[in-house]
Amino acid sequence: MQHTIKVKTRGRALLEDPYLNKGTAFSLEERRAFGIEGRLPQRVETLDEQIARSYEQFSKFTTPLSKYIFLRGLQDYSRTEFYALIQAHIEEMLPIVYTPTVGQAIEEFSHIYRAPRGLVVTEDNYKNLDNILSAFSDTDLAVVTDAEGILGIGDQGFGGIAICMGKLSLYSLTAGINPVRSLPVILDFGTDNKKLLEDPFYLGVRKPRVRGAKYFEMVDAFIDAWRKRFPNALLQWEDLSKSTAFDALARYREKVPSFNDDIQGTGAMALAGLLAATEQGKTLKEQVFLVSGAGAGGIGVAQQVRNGLVRLGMSAAEAHKRIFVLDSRGLILDDREGLEDYKKEFAHRRSDLAQWEFASKNPNLLETIFNAKVTVLLGLSGQGASFDQKIIEAVLKNTKKPIVFALSNPTNLTEIMPEDAIAWTDGQVWMATGSPFPAVTWKGKQHIIGQGNNTFVFPGIGWGVAASGARTVEAEMMTDASFALASQVTPERLASGAVFPPIADLMKVTDHVARAVAESAMRIGVATVSREQMDKRLSQRDWTPEYANYEWDAS
Repeated sequence: MQHTIKVKTRGRALLEDPYLNKGTAFSLEERRAFGIEGRLPQRVETLDEQIARSYEQFSKFTTPLSKYIFLRGLQDYSRTEFYALIQAHIEEMLPIVYTPTVGQAIEEFSHIYRAPRGLVVTEDNYKNLDNILSAFSDTDLAVVTDAEGILGIGDQGFGGIAICMGKLSLYSLTAGINPVRSLPVILDFGTDNKKLLEDPFYLGVRKPRVRGAKYFEMVDAFIDAWRKRFPNALLQWEDLSKSTAFDALARYREKVPSFNDDIQGTGAMALAGLLAATEQGKTLKEQVFLVSGAGAGGIGVAQQVRNGLVRLGMSAAEAHKRIFVLDSRGLILDDREGLEDYKKEFAHRRSDLAQWEFASKNPNLLETIFNAKVTVLLGLSGQGASFDQKIIEAVLKNTKKPIVFALSNPTNLTEIMPEDAIAWTDGQVWMATGSPFPAVTWKGKQHIIGQGNNTFVFPGIGWGVAASGARTVEAEMMTDASFALASQVTPERLASGAVFPPIADLMKVTDHVARAVAESAMRIGVATVSREQMDKRLSQRDWTPEYANYEWDAS
């Protein structure tokens, strides 16, 4: 049954407000009451009828980018119809509004720009953010990026706001965050992308990136203004550069409820897949892990694997001995000159390699697999095809059932194609990828490729934090999110080779993760609401893509 809300907007303004516009679904009574009679076709349609027409239109577009542009246009016309359409076709449309298509949309953003969205912070306006934010409506959630480390495509300047838009779409779709109460934020502090600077259509700040003390002066100003205007809102950091990501997380985590999805969300997602692949963690402590890629995602995964091993009874020191992180210079060792601070916690001592055999100063990928007896490969390097046959066969010598997660996005940066991993292991691999891939048939058996998608965790994390009123987002909450996600992988799904749930289960998975995160916040003492309040917030989504009945608000 439709609920009823009071609305003050009338006439053309009502039809141009994407949060309120119902298009052809306005009843005849509403058309008269709100001064829009004669502005619409005579026929009154249901939301289902609108969805059917929009899906027909969507299906006529032939490229992922054109489909993306269509959906964004629909979002600017009617938020409700946009979300209802995606909800009805989520497996088909998630790769369009999120990875992998969002990567191309970000690269082309200035060329496909249609309408303003979100908050743009620049060197010219950061001192005026108190006044700027006073004009924004109440907000519960922001996704914030400086767009320097977008997916695997790096510095994308102003176009990075599209990743924030995509993430917030998934928050609304799966966690029921009201889209009118969420905000994409781009910290447009310049770009070092020469292609963008030379593009006549580029909409962002046309100068090299601001760095160092000035960068944090501007971010400090944003955080201070944000806290004044929205003191209880959750802030998700997204796609900052690898060094800045760790500094920002540490600098602001006590000031505002916040987390970094690239670090913590990716880590929680990857640990969940590993738990599922090891019989809900029963054999996790027996594995030896190699993380290829030491950016925000790679270090985040290493941190969460360590936290998972500790949760299962290992000491942190014992867990450290089983985790090997490599960057472009090879295995990270403690005697490396100029080693970045954020990598140091996973550096191994050179003295521990006394019995190893390797040719150059630092062991490479193959040498580390051979010497450390690696059983789990975790790809977050952004180096497409870097897990070749020699690499896979080397892991296979250490275990009968290797685990290979090729998590880099977009698709062309995937470390190994699923069909190759399955063929080179004779079907014995636990395989997962960051981008969606079709099932692979090997010797008559179909192997479903589970997608290691952060969408399985971050909306639930956000909902759980909001429901508990958590002051901070703690590592233990992320670990609980991992175990919650892993528990949603059914025996049937595992029998098919997939270590993540199907995308179709996103709503159910988000419910489960949100509950686990909120319970964790309550247990460790960072929640600020009563259990009764928390349970009420978790019992149903704040918003669903359905039309309400409108009554004129004459007040």
